[in-house]
Amino acid sequence: MAVRLRLQRRGKPKRPYYRVVAVDQRSKRDGEPIEILGQYDPIAVDNKFNVNMDRVNYWLGTGAQASETVAALIKKNRTIENR
Repeated sequence: MAVRLRLQRRGKPKRPYYRVVAVDQRSKRDGEPIEILGQYDPIAVDNKFNVNMDRVNYWLGTGAQASETVAALIKKNRTIENR
């Protein structure tokens, strides 16, 4: 089973809200996740991205791949935390 870290869409029409999840890459976009790792709100003024970095590092360490969007958000979050 190949695990991927990706966004799962929630919210209302034209008001998206995303969960960052670990999921089998063959499942649908909004399919059942293995684990919920955090959340991302692109509409918020400061683009709130809250994620449990310990669990993200665990999944990446066990061979999971992050989607392009999630990888960019994680990279951006790490640079903000290092300031």
